[in-house]
Amino acid sequence: MQARVYVMLKSGVLDPQGAAVRHALENLGFEGIERVRQGKLIELDLAEGTTEETIKEMCEKLLTNTVIESYRIELM
Repeated sequence: MQARVYVMLKSGVLDPQGAAVRHALENLGFEGIERVRQGKLIELDLAEGTTEETIKEMCEKLLTNTVIESYRIELM
């Protein structure tokens, strides 16, 4: 079984990496970019029968900082 965890900064939290990417794209001549938000993707290979609740626990305890990040789980 596989799962993907998409992690993004919560809205309202400053995203300096996203701002740096936006600035770099503008310097390369790309126009019309109003905002860039950068996140991360975590792919997990799990034993069959692993529950979504277990994956949520992994996210809450280690994979995300729930104070400033939100996450979404996608089971494959």
